[in-house]
Amino acid sequence: MNAPYAPPAEVAPAKRSLHGTPAPQSDDGALGLEGFRAFDRMTQALTARFTGGLSPAAMALAWTDWSIHLAAAPGKRAELMLKAWRKYSRLAGYMARASRDPATPPVIEPLPGDDRFASEAWQKWPYSLYAQSFLMIQQWWHNATHEVPGTSRHTQDVTSFLVRQMLDMASPSNLPLTNPDVLARAHAEGGANFLRGFQNWLEDVGAALSDEPPAGTEKFRPGVEVAVTPGQVVYRNHLIELIQYAPTTPDVYAEPVLLVPAWIMKYYILDLSPQNSLIRYLVSQGHTVFCISWRNVTAEDRYVSFDDYRRQGVLDALDAISTIVPGTRVHGTGYCLGGTLLAIAAAAMGRAGDQRLASLSLFAAQTDFTEPGELQLFIDDSELHFLESMMWDQGFLSAEQMAGAFQMLRSNDLVWSHMIKDYLLGERTPMIDLMAWNADSTRMPYRMHSQYLRELFLDNALASGHYIVDGHPAALPNIRQSIFAVGTERDHVAPWHSVYKLHHLTDTDVTFVLTSGGHNAGIVSEPGHPHRHYRVRRKAAADAYISPDEWVAGSDLKPGSWWPEWSEWLAAHSSPGRVLPPPMGAPQAGLHPLCPAPGTYVHQR
Repeated sequence: MNAPYAPPAEVAPAKRSLHGTPAPQSDDGALGLEGFRAFDRMTQALTARFTGGLSPAAMALAWTDWSIHLAAAPGKRAELMLKAWRKYSRLAGYMARASRDPATPPVIEPLPGDDRFASEAWQKWPYSLYAQSFLMIQQWWHNATHEVPGTSRHTQDVTSFLVRQMLDMASPSNLPLTNPDVLARAHAEGGANFLRGFQNWLEDVGAALSDEPPAGTEKFRPGVEVAVTPGQVVYRNHLIELIQYAPTTPDVYAEPVLLVPAWIMKYYILDLSPQNSLIRYLVSQGHTVFCISWRNVTAEDRYVSFDDYRRQGVLDALDAISTIVPGTRVHGTGYCLGGTLLAIAAAAMGRAGDQRLASLSLFAAQTDFTEPGELQLFIDDSELHFLESMMWDQGFLSAEQMAGAFQMLRSNDLVWSHMIKDYLLGERTPMIDLMAWNADSTRMPYRMHSQYLRELFLDNALASGHYIVDGHPAALPNIRQSIFAVGTERDHVAPWHSVYKLHHLTDTDVTFVLTSGGHNAGIVSEPGHPHRHYRVRRKAAADAYISPDEWVAGSDLKPGSWWPEWSEWLAAHSSPGRVLPPPMGAPQAGLHPLCPAPGTYVHQR
C-alpha cells in the first residue's frame, strides 16, 4: 500500500480534425511544434503574473461582445439615456431637498449585504449625496451590462464583473476625504489611525513578500489549538494520510464514517476548535471516524491526475478501513470537491459491483456544473488556456491564485472593506479559527486541475453521463446508496440550486438539507451556534421530482444546527445495535499507527 509514487508518462493524443477524422500529418518535427507551444505557454504564464490569473483575452472578448451588441441596439441605448436622465433628475431633486432637510429619505437603497454606507454619518449632508450618487451610477451600469440584445449570459456576467471592479475601486467609502467614518476617527485620534494603518500595511506587505501567513494565524496551529481531536495516522501514501480518531464512547455504530475533504484547502475545517469540530462531534455520538488529510503537492506532482486522487484517495482509504474493520460497510462523506470525487468513486463502484459504501453524504458538493456559481465567470476556453499555461509553467495552481479571483468576485467584502478597516481606520479584524484555516492554503497539480476544469466544469461530463472511469462511464444513476446532501443558503462556490440537482441525477432516495450560512460557515454549524437554521426533506426514489422553489415552500424551517439531523440519519442507516470500538489500525496486517493526529501532511507549506 505504501509503494513510492511514480508519475505516469505523458502520451500525446493522436491529432484529430473537428469532425473526429485523423488530422493531416504535418511535416514539422514534433519537437519544433512543442517549442512553439511552449513559447505560447511561457508568454501566458508571464502575463498571469500581472493580471492575477485572469485572461486578458477572455475579458477583452466579453467587453468587445457587449460593446458591439450595444452599438447595434439603438433601442437599448435610448433606454439607457432615458434611465440616466431620470436618475439625474431624481438625484438633483434629492440634493435640493437634502441640503435643506438632512432627514430627507434616500432615493435609492444599497443592495442586500452592502454595508459600506450603513453608519449614521453617511446619512448626513454631503456624504449622503456621495453615497446616493454612487448607488445611482452602480444601478445604471447594472442596467447597461444586462439585457443587451444578442449577448450571452456569460458575456453579461463578465462585463458586469469588470464594471463592478472599477466602481468598487472608485467608491467614496474607499477615499479618506469622502468617508465620514474615517474623517471622524482621524479627528478623534489626531490621525493616529493612519499611523496604525500604515503599520498594518507594512506588516501585510512584509508577510506577503516573505510568504508568511497573515498576522494572528499563529494563534491557531494545527495539533495545538485546532485539529486537536485525538487520533492516529494509520495509513499513508503519496497523496493522503488516513487518520483514525480515538473513540470516546464505550460502544460505537458498526459502520465507520470516512470523511473526504477537498484538497484545495487543509482537511481540518472539519476539525477546527474543539467546540466547533464536526469530527469531535461525530466521535462523541458514537461514530468511528476516519478522515483523509491530503498532501500539499509540489511541482514534482504536475502529472498527478484526477483519477489518481480517486484511486490513492478514496479507494486506498477504503482498502485500509476494510483491513481495520473487515466485512463492514462505510458511510462515505465528501465535502466540496471531495464530495464530487466521492460521487464519482461511488458511481464507478456501483457499476463494478463494489458494495463497500453503506451510504453517501455530500456537503456543498456539485455533481452538475451548468450553474457552478461565481466561478463560472472564469471558466471558458480562453481562461482555461490561461490557467493551464500558469500551471504548466509552475507545475501547480496555488490557492493564493484562486483566492485572488474569488476576492475580486466579492471585492467590496473581501478587499475594500478590509483595506478601510485595517489601513484607514487602523483596526485589525480579530483572527478566528475559520479565517486562520482559510489562510492555510494548498496547491493543486497541473494535470488534475486541468482535467477537473475541462471535464467537469466546461464539459459537464459527470452530469451528462460521459465521465469515464476505467474505460466505462461513471454514471450517477449507478449510485444505489441513500444520499444525505447539504446545501448552504449563501454559497458562492457551490450554489444550493446546483447541489439540489442530485434529486434528478440519481435514482435513489435523497435527504436534502438547506442550511443557513455560506460554503464554509454553513458546514461548520455546531449545535449551540446562534442564529442558525435549516430545512430538511426526504425524496424517495419513486417520488416525483419537485423544483428547488417548491422544495423550500414545502419544507419547514427548523432552528439550530443540522448536525444532529445528520447524526440521526447515519444511525438510521447503520446496523442495529452497537459494537466495541475497533482497534487503532491493524498491526497484524501491517497498518501500524504512524504518528498522532493531525499527522504530517497538514503541516506542509
